[in-house]
Amino acid sequence: MSQAGTLSPRDDTDAILDTAAQWRAEGRRVALATVVATWGSSPRPAGSQLAADDAGKFVGSVSGGCVESAVISEARAILKGAPAKLLGFGVSDEQAWEVGLACGGKVEIFVHALAGQDELFAALRRVRAARKPAVVAIDLADGRSALFAEGEAAGDAALRAALAAEAARALAEDRSRVVERDGRRYFLRAFAQPPRLALVGAVHIAQALIPMAAAAGYDITIIDPRRAFSAESRFPGVTMSQEWPGRALAAFAPDRRSAVIALTHDPKLDDPALAAALRSDAFYVGALGSRKTHTARLARLREQGFSDTELGRIHAPVGLAIGAVSPAEIAVSILAEMTQALRGAAPLAPVRQEPRV
Repeated sequence: MSQAGTLSPRDDTDAILDTAAQWRAEGRRVALATVVATWGSSPRPAGSQLAADDAGKFVGSVSGGCVESAVISEARAILKGAPAKLLGFGVSDEQAWEVGLACGGKVEIFVHALAGQDELFAALRRVRAARKPAVVAIDLADGRSALFAEGEAAGDAALRAALAAEAARALAEDRSRVVERDGRRYFLRAFAQPPRLALVGAVHIAQALIPMAAAAGYDITIIDPRRAFSAESRFPGVTMSQEWPGRALAAFAPDRRSAVIALTHDPKLDDPALAAALRSDAFYVGALGSRKTHTARLARLREQGFSDTELGRIHAPVGLAIGAVSPAEIAVSILAEMTQALRGAAPLAPVRQEPRV
C-alpha cells in the first residue's frame, strides 16, 4: 500500500479548539459560546461554537453575524466574573435575509468560561487529531463539562457517570442535543467520527470529486492497482492503496460512516469492490456506468449469491440524476447523493438522466 498522506480539511471545530487552547496557554481568559437549541430557520445549527478572549477577540460563529456582538459582550462580562449564562435570541426575517436565509427563527446560546477546563480541551484535541468520535456534555446551569471518548477521561466525573447512556445515544445518532435529568438541562455536543470515502479507480472523476469530498469532511482513500493511474503526482496528499480492491477494502473495513464508489468500468476491479461493500455496513455504495452496464454487473453479482435487496443498495448510475455530463458535474451529483444518504434525506423526484458510459 502506498501512503501519500491523508487529505482531510481542518474544519471550524479544530480552528476553534486550537485557538482557544493557544489563548489559554498565553494566559488569556477565554469563554466558549455554544448553540444548544434552535427553532425555525436558524443561521447556525446546534453545536456551533464561538470562543472569545478577554480582549474581545473571537473565532467561530453562532449565528452567521446576527447576534455575535451581543454574545461576545456577554462572554466578556462572564470573563470578568459574571456567572455562566443561557442566552435566547430571535433572528428577524430581515436579519435572516442578510445571512442567506429565507426567514427568521430563534436560538439558544450557552456561554461559560473555560477556566479549569484545560485538561478536557487537551483531551478533546487529542481525540480530534486521532479522528475519533467524542461527546462533550455541558451543564447549562454552571458550565461543568465532561468528555466521553474512547481512551480519554476528562472533566466532571459525576457528569460522566450520570450521562453515559445519553452520550452514547447522541454519538450513535450523530446529533447534538439537550437532555434533562433531575430538573437540570445538559447539552451533549456530538463530535462524530468523520465519514470515510473509498474510491475504486484513480480516474478523472476521482480527481474532481476528491477536493469536494475533502471540503465536506471526508477522509479519502483511493484504491487502484494500476500504477499508471494511481501515481502520487496525480493525487497529491491523498491516501492511496495499490492493492487489488478486494484486499484493499478488507483493510479499509467499511463501516456505517463509510462510502464506497467503483469508478473503473472494469469488472475485475469494480465487482470485487462492490461485493466487499455490499457485505459491509457502508451507508453508500455507488458504481459508475450506464444502465446497460449496470444490468450486466447485477447479473454477475447475482451469480455470487447477492439478493435483489442487497443489490438494490448500489446507486447506479452513480450520483443524483441532475443531467451531469462533465467530470466536475458528475462529482457534484455524487457528493450530493452521498450527502442525501448520510443525512437520511428523502430522495428527490427524478429528472431525465442520460446514461453515463
